[in-house]
Amino acid sequence: MLKVLFDPAPRTSSEIFSLADQQRFFNDYNVVVVDAENRERDYQQHLSDTDILVSQQSMDKKRLSQAEKLRAIINVETNFLPNVDYEYCFSRGIHVLTPASVFAVPVAELGLGMAISIARDIHSAHQDFIHSNEAYGLSGNNRAELLSGGNIGIVGFGDLGRAIRRLLTPFNASIRVFDPWLPDNYLLREGVEPCSFNILLEQSRVVFVTAAVTTENEHLFDAHAFARMPAGAMMVLLSRAALVDFDAMATEAASGRLRFATDVFPEEPVPKDSPLRKVPNILFSAHRAGALETALQQIGSLALEDIQQIAKGLPPVACRRAERETIGRLNSKPIEQS
Repeated sequence: MLKVLFDPAPRTSSEIFSLADQQRFFNDYNVVVVDAENRERDYQQHLSDTDILVSQQSMDKKRLSQAEKLRAIINVETNFLPNVDYEYCFSRGIHVLTPASVFAVPVAELGLGMAISIARDIHSAHQDFIHSNEAYGLSGNNRAELLSGGNIGIVGFGDLGRAIRRLLTPFNASIRVFDPWLPDNYLLREGVEPCSFNILLEQSRVVFVTAAVTTENEHLFDAHAFARMPAGAMMVLLSRAALVDFDAMATEAASGRLRFATDVFPEEPVPKDSPLRKVPNILFSAHRAGALETALQQIGSLALEDIQQIAKGLPPVACRRAERETIGRLNSKPIEQS
């Protein structure tokens, strides 16, 4: 029976597992639950004969060298954090995994809803109605446009970008993608048009930002990038705030030239007195796009699926694996839970 050292903090067992999956997990494997107040003691006691580590704690070479039987580390916080000696893991054949893909569909659905809302001014029209300032018929659609048959750009074509693409299928839009980590032919097989970042900005009416943060793309969307977007164009930020210069975004939004929607922010929670809250032409969502119970319970489901694979002597298939060529270029930050 595989031995699993289980230390999911800041997640909890009941958060990431359905009741049925939780029962299977604890019944089918020798699961040792780490005591957060005695974490170092538990690691010292159990690492040497642990097969699977479910944890996002620091795993440097010294600690990993104690884990003689370790086959996989599963990060259920869902980021590849810089606190693991990945090169040592690669040399030992230790899989470093994360079930981050569970958030792709719920985030994509909210992102599509936000895009439709800013394209058709749904949220603004609602507020106008509440305050008895509504405009009827054509006069209420002076900025409205269709996504159907339009030009749409996606920056980053990982799990989330592909989920957005699938949701956009019925809209018969022209979809351009910028992702420097993927070959053009792969994108063409996915039914999208590969293009440069500048071309995507210049030719898209709606831009979905779904890329991971890397050492190369912080503030990819700055004042120069926004200046390339046509008047009235829209941007929906769904992945990470570090991709966008929020001061430049606020300036463009306040001018009325561009429209925005965002689910993420440079500082969370956003300060109550933040001037960003009063900037017009931005649709706000409080980093809630993926925070659904059904999505969170898929974390445990995918982790359990790969634990079962490893128990059979097979490679993991459900979770995303850290790759030697890209792991050092990711710039993920841990989640914070209040």
